[in-house]
Amino acid sequence: MGIGRTQDEVNERREFEDFKQTLIALAAHERSKENGEFNGLSPHTVDFDLENKLVCVTSGVSFLGLALVKRLLLHGYSVRILVDNQEDVAKLREMEISGEMKNKISVVMAKPTETEGLMEAFEGCHGVFHTSALADPAGISGYSKSMAEIEAKASENVMKACARTTSVRNCVLTSSLLACIWRDSSQHHLPTLVNHDCWSDESICIDKKLWYALGKLKAEKVAWKIAEEMGLKLTTICPGLITGPEFSNRNPTPTIAYLKGAQEMYANGLLATVDVSRLAEAHVCVFEAMNKTAFGRYICFDQVIDRQDKAEKLASDMGAPANKICGNPLNFIPTCFELSNKKLKTLMSTTPIICYGQC
Repeated sequence: MGIGRTQDEVNERREFEDFKQTLIALAAHERSKENGEFNGLSPHTVDFDLENKLVCVTSGVSFLGLALVKRLLLHGYSVRILVDNQEDVAKLREMEISGEMKNKISVVMAKPTETEGLMEAFEGCHGVFHTSALADPAGISGYSKSMAEIEAKASENVMKACARTTSVRNCVLTSSLLACIWRDSSQHHLPTLVNHDCWSDESICIDKKLWYALGKLKAEKVAWKIAEEMGLKLTTICPGLITGPEFSNRNPTPTIAYLKGAQEMYANGLLATVDVSRLAEAHVCVFEAMNKTAFGRYICFDQVIDRQDKAEKLASDMGAPANKICGNPLNFIPTCFELSNKKLKTLMSTTPIICYGQC
């Protein structure tokens, strides 16, 4: 009698199979390039120097990590996928990457707790994308209080490793919109516009036991501290709830953790989502503009869940009751806020998109 796979194993296998299909498609585009067929290129002039640029993606087998790797490959980058366990290394290598892509993608293992190991992993890379996709080892709560400290320490180590690695010029950190929105709404002077200049209040996160928000907040703050102290060129992206095909199954820990406090976020007009592919494109766009106009923080979302029908659709996509999102929290008086992603929209609207195949 065989042993049945857990749902997590099934979802993980699907992620790797989807990624393998991406590599097969990209390999076909590589062959087309070699044959002089450039039908998949955008009309913009291509900077062929990009093809010689190596970047590293941490948590490269996560929901966002795999989407980002795919997007970087489409943009002509060579990508080093960083994982923290031998099992993920083996899974990636067993995909039998097509010969045309072997020089475009590689896998390396390093622990986020070991700065020296991270430096070795980053050596030779021009840029690092720290997607900060950590999971609760207990696998029960979605994201525990201790995870906030682990995430902040991992962020500190990654930033130090980036700053100490001579080849690394730029770093993009994935933070969260939750690092911007959890403020004391009882303060009458609090601006109603929530943008990249807004920061969550650590004490509010602790009082409400919003550990995911706290982890993202502390991780981003320590990243900026290290970047300023050590002269690292850093930008951060603060996405809403990351969605996409079967997102609640394929990205369960961050989804569950993000939606703690969902009723209050919804009531205040602060519950927003972003498709994983759009978020990956935003990462590449910001990275490519860092030597020109990109700087600081960027809020990223493509939909605000501000109506009951939207909340019901989100709940349905997750297989959860609608009142988990649009119910009325006890003893709570909502305040009307407005989310703004104008800074990112402006950047993406003025930056040429250069890639191979379907961008």
